[in-house]
Amino acid sequence: MEKARESLKLTDEESELVSRLNVPPHRVSIESSFYEDFTMKGIRVDRVDPGLIACTFKVPPRHTDRSGKLCTGAIANLVDEVGGAVVHVEGLPMNVSVDMSISFLSTAKLDDELEITSRVLGQRGGYFGTIVLIRNKATGEVVAEGRHSLFGKHASKL
Repeated sequence: MEKARESLKLTDEESELVSRLNVPPHRVSIESSFYEDFTMKGIRVDRVDPGLIACTFKVPPRHTDRSGKLCTGAIANLVDEVGGAVVHVEGLPMNVSVDMSISFLSTAKLDDELEITSRVLGQRGGYFGTIVLIRNKATGEVVAEGRHSLFGKHASKL
């Protein structure tokens, strides 16, 4: 337990950086939230077709761990966001994530450029299945593959 506590301890510099964070309240539907800005900034959408989204993402410092590698949490977030975007219908609320399964196959480093492709696997009623593939653009190596299930029960427009 002591070893875990020690590994989570912040340095004085890290503690100072955290104490200077200024996160203003989020105004819904007026501006992006801190979360959206933090996680989605830097994603460039390259292609959108029915059932497919292709993006490019350059790994920023805020998504890396102390060793300079892309955090697994950042990968999970990319699977969640891009997997949800491929089934989103403009004007309707976002679907809710039901389940995610991610295979972490390799890693990426700071400033690596990643290709992210999300495809719809299928839909049954309000339940959707998507697959998200994250690949290092320079090497072609697969960083992660995620399967993402979402649900959205939206009122009929009729």
